[in-house]
Amino acid sequence: MSDKIIIQAHLRDDFGKGAARRARREGYIPAVVYGHGEDPQHLLLPKHETTLAVRNPNALITLDVEGKQQMVLPKDIQRDAIYRSVDHLDLLVVRRGEKVVVDVHVEVIGEPAVGLAHLLDQPTVAVEAEATHLPESVSIDITERTEHALPELLQLPKGTTLAMSDLESPIVTIYEPAAQDLGEDEESDEDEAEAGGDSSAEESGEGEGSSEE
Repeated sequence: MSDKIIIQAHLRDDFGKGAARRARREGYIPAVVYGHGEDPQHLLLPKHETTLAVRNPNALITLDVEGKQQMVLPKDIQRDAIYRSVDHLDLLVVRRGEKVVVDVHVEVIGEPAVGLAHLLDQPTVAVEAEATHLPESVSIDITERTEHALPELLQLPKGTTLAMSDLESPIVTIYEPAAQDLGEDEESDEDEAEAGGDSSAEESGEGEGSSEE
């Protein structure tokens, strides 16, 4: 994981859509923090720092709320439909040593056997890991493969386990590309037919000229 991310948060005491819009105009993102049986906590987070932090959807964030720090993970990130800016966050409280389940990206290594192509069917997979040691991605090696790559081939960091119920569906599909018909033969036949037609017309014309002479 990257260096520790600390964000100064402020308690939110003004609610409603109008209050949320004002907060965004003033450079804050409304957020709700919950977990471990505690009452939800409504906060305002600085827009720039928070937006940078959640570029990694599994970023471990330490919130400083009036001098009290707590670790959280993004649980839901709501974005503006047009501008894609962060509008609201749901954050889950986590503790050191606690294991959590998150979705991480899959990185494909290598290329399949000659003449074959591949398709990444599952760009993300669910894994379980300690909250302070979450992987940013997992990898799968398809070098020289001739068969589909199943979840069992995923390369997981130490301390990380798969949290998938379906272990039979491929992560990467290996297939033979269909041959493309470029239509060259048809075009050649058409060209030959046109050429033959021109020749016949010329021969016909020559014959008519001869008879007139």
